[in-house]
Amino acid sequence: MAAEAEQLRVELERLRADMARLGVLSAVELEQYRDQLTRDIADRTAAGHAQQSDLERRLGQLHQQVVVTEETVLLQEAAVYQYRHPLSDAVAYQARLARVQAQIKEMVKKDGGAVLATSEWQVNGSLAEGRAMVRDFSKLMLRAYNAEADTLVRGLKPYKLASAVDRLSKVAGTIAKLGKTMHIRISEDYHRLRVHELELTADYQQRVAEEKEREREEKARLREERRVQQEIERERARLDKERQHYANALATLQAKGDVDGAAQMQERLAQIDVAMEDVDYRAANVRAGYVYVISNLGAFGEKMVKVGMTRRLEPLDRVRELSDASVPFNFDVHALHFSEDAVSIEAKMHARLADRRVNLVNQRREFFYVTPQEAKEHLVELTGNLLHYEEVAEALEYRQSLKQAQE
Repeated sequence: MAAEAEQLRVELERLRADMARLGVLSAVELEQYRDQLTRDIADRTAAGHAQQSDLERRLGQLHQQVVVTEETVLLQEAAVYQYRHPLSDAVAYQARLARVQAQIKEMVKKDGGAVLATSEWQVNGSLAEGRAMVRDFSKLMLRAYNAEADTLVRGLKPYKLASAVDRLSKVAGTIAKLGKTMHIRISEDYHRLRVHELELTADYQQRVAEEKEREREEKARLREERRVQQEIERERARLDKERQHYANALATLQAKGDVDGAAQMQERLAQIDVAMEDVDYRAANVRAGYVYVISNLGAFGEKMVKVGMTRRLEPLDRVRELSDASVPFNFDVHALHFSEDAVSIEAKMHARLADRRVNLVNQRREFFYVTPQEAKEHLVELTGNLLHYEEVAEALEYRQSLKQAQE
């Protein structure tokens, strides 16, 4: 009994302590207190969810900005560049840059306005000594700013323009903080001028790159034209030689009185004359040529073809050249069509397949996401007939390579 009494006493003391902690609340008050705690917990949980949702929303916005920034850099690096001050050519940019750089030189001269500072600074109570100190510090700050600007200009790439401008702005901000006590800072006009220099430099570099690309394209076109001309000249020389050979044979047969033999020579000479007329026509008509559809199964897969044209007398020579242009396997010819206006036929094919073009930036890359069958259907609709068509690519080297790899 004594043990049970002691246990009851301890329990009573615990209950008294709890009641004291709760302020000796009644049962109703305890119920209300419990409900209040429940509501508080629910409110805090809801607030926590709202705060979490807000944080997630802000994080999503920041992530989107980062993605956009990364995409912009990648696009600029790939030559999709937005000009800040579009001019006609690189020479115009050089002239504008020269004027800007002349303005920069004027502003960095004494009292040119490149750097600003207080004129009331004193050293040992002397304004003159104070101004001398401010002037020296100002020169040092301006030199640091210009060194950074010159480094950015020298190493600038068009797609890095935004980061270069941001870096130069941060340098200007740092100088303003370091020179706060003397109010030393780079002037807004001078900073804008140097940013303008960066923009013009980026535009100039991009314009030069584009002009070089156009120059390469023109050189490639001239090389192709030269090859065509050489091929025509060789063919004309071959036909002239062959014609002279048959003309001599004809004269000999006529002298012998061989009527049948002479008739055969006359027929052959007529064929050569037709061939020479065709060569002369091809030489005179720069739009005549062959439109071709080729693929490279091993390099590009089953659903990609190249649609182009060539003025070569032997169009397969052009295909063989393309096969040697840094691709692992030879191209296969699927379709071939001769036209007196091959240039227009090629342009119409490209227009029909524009939404399937592989390279949307460089129009000289004549590859399209279509099958040979699809390309053939378009070409037949435009021309009505084909000299050659093969639906299935032979891809001999590719298939042999696969077989050897599996063995």
